[in-house]
Amino acid sequence: MNRSITITAALFGMIAVMTGAFGAHGLKTMIATDQLQIWHTAVEYNFYHVFALLFLSLLAKNSSGWITASYYLFTFGIILFSGSLYLLACHDILHLKASVLGPITPVGGLLFIGGWASLAVAASRSK
Repeated sequence: MNRSITITAALFGMIAVMTGAFGAHGLKTMIATDQLQIWHTAVEYNFYHVFALLFLSLLAKNSSGWITASYYLFTFGIILFSGSLYLLACHDILHLKASVLGPITPVGGLLFIGGWASLAVAASRSK
């Protein structure tokens, strides 16, 4: 098991649980239903990629550059994709411009896609 990847996954897992609980209990009276759905999407993708990171931590014993690439792509994908959606969902109460945040989300999504592609390459090259 790779320690760095496991710690990263654990921290993002903790954040996912906290943001999920906050969305379910603290935000539902503060933001509109459609914004709450955006928040929920951020939590969902955060969790999906925590599990991907945990899986990577098991593969990283025989680490290749492709596994390392997946790790970084998933990590920065969580930050950009979920992070921008968390902010976008709360843009009214935080007084942020949604037009600035919107373009960040697809970049995070592309990082996720790249992470999965890197994992596929790593798997195809493993013995």
